[in-house]
Formats: sequence, structure tokens, C-alpha cells
Amino acid sequence: MLPAISLGLWHNFGSVDVFENGRAIVRRAFDAGITHFDLANNYGPVPGSAEETFGRILEKDFGGYLRDELVISSKAGYLMWPGPYGDWGGRKYLISSLDQSLKRMKLDYVDIFYSHRPDPNTPIEETMGALSSIVQQGKALYVGISNYNAEQSASAIKVLKEMGIHCLIHQPKYSMFERWVEKGLLDTLEKNGVGCIPFSPLAQGLLTDRYLNGIPNDSRAAKTHGFLKSEEVTSGKVNTIKKLNEIAAGRKQSLAQMALSWLLKDKRITSVLIGASSVQQLENNLDALQNLNYTTEELDAIEKVLA
Repeated sequence: MLPAISLGLWHNFGSVDVFENGRAIVRRAFDAGITHFDLANNYGPVPGSAEETFGRILEKDFGGYLRDELVISSKAGYLMWPGPYGDWGGRKYLISSLDQSLKRMKLDYVDIFYSHRPDPNTPIEETMGALSSIVQQGKALYVGISNYNAEQSASAIKVLKEMGIHCLIHQPKYSMFERWVEKGLLDTLEKNGVGCIPFSPLAQGLLTDRYLNGIPNDSRAAKTHGFLKSEEVTSGKVNTIKKLNEIAAGRKQSLAQMALSWLLKDKRITSVLIGASSVQQLENNLDALQNLNYTTEELDAIEKVLA
């Protein structure tokens, strides 16, 4: 159902000054065969603005006539608005949030709606019950979970199944530098017939050629805000990146292309989510699909560097 590479429309996608750039990226992605566009209620920088921007692009460039060729997903689970019902996994928040997301994107339904993170203070039956109701109401065709560990995932999948709803997919953070999913989660998903679509497959840009010589002034790590902190770009990390880049060059790939194809080599991975800031970056990432095969020697060399 999903293409091997999906496009995540994340933070900064909502900025007014990047609308035309975002529009060009979405159009090129669709022309290149990407049909899945992933959002969340709080993506911005102002929460909700990424969905608003995407809604404008859909209206301006797709005119509604291609809706049946698009897979559009959104999520709720992180802070969206102040107050007791604007965060986590309660029924009121999830359903209200999706209603607002649909209005922002000017859609009747999303294809996939996720519980963005497990809620330690809400029974799993309530959170999954909200997802079940959303499907029954026709506001989403499928449901998924994100950031749930193996045990939490097994519980969520079981509760949904008892309600007659299949958990379609799980969206975890997974990359060469973030491998917690290999310690049980992937096995749980495979056992239950649930797909996996990793986010942050390039480790916030670390698994690209951006940091081969340290921290560029215009990079994510150089900014005071964002998920990648300058202290994470250590000399040891840069050395690891350089060694991985050498292996990628031997495969005639960029480091980013190798990082993506390394994930896609596992048949349990349904698709990978990329976030492109330019059409050129999008094109580079798409070329990862040109070489998904690995020799035993290449895999051993990668593991040796990562160890």
C-alpha cells in the first residue's frame, strides 16, 4: 500500500516563507511516485500550520481530483493546545484533534491516523477505543501507533484486534544510530502482521554529508532550537560518519542513500519517512532505491563501524 519512500511534512513546513519550496517538493515527490504524505497535528513551527500548508498545496495543485491516489496520515499525542484535553492519548483529545486536522487540510478523512505516543495515565483500552471509533466514523481508513515499545505495541495491537480493528502500522524512530526497535519491536510487529515505517532514518541529518567536517553554520545542529544539539556532533561521531561515508562511496551511494537503503533491506520495513528541505535533497534520497542489495562484507563493515 505504501511506497518504499514516504514524505514527512514536519517542523518548519508550516512557515509561510517556505510555502513555495514545500509546494515544489510535494509536487516533485508525487511525480516521482511518492504517494504517502505524513503529518501530525503539532507540526509547525506553529502547531497545526504544517497541515494548513499541506491543505493549501492540495487545493492549489491537486484540486481534489487526485485524492484517491494519495495516502495521507496524521497523528495526535503530543502537546497541541493548553488545557486538560490537548495532550497525550485521551479519547476526547484524539477525536477532537483529528476533527481539527481534517479542517486544516480540508479533507473528509485521512488514510492513516496514529496515536503519536503511549499515554501512561490513560488506559490503553480508551486510547485504542478512540482509534476504533475514528475508523467506524469514517474519519480514517486505518490506524497506527508511534513511539510504542514492544510490550506497549503488543498490548495496543491486541486491544484493537478485540475491537475488530487491525493495527496497520507502527512509526518508530529508527536509523543506524538509533536501533532500539531491533530489541523486540520488529519481531512483535512481524508476528502480528503490522507494518513498520521508521522516522528520522537519517538521524536528524547526521547520516548525510553535512557533518563530515564538523558543524556547518546553516545546519540543524548550529541552531539553538531543534532536535539535533551541537553537543551530539562529537569528534567520535564525526569519525564514525566519515567511515560510513567511505563504505557508501564504495557502493556508489551518498551516505544518506546508504542509510535509507540499509533500513529498506529488512523486509519488515514497509517504508521509510524522509523530510526534504529542497527538491535536490529529495532527488538524492530517492536514488537510494537504485541499490538496496548488500553483500555480507558490506554489512559486516557497517556493523564494525557502528560498534
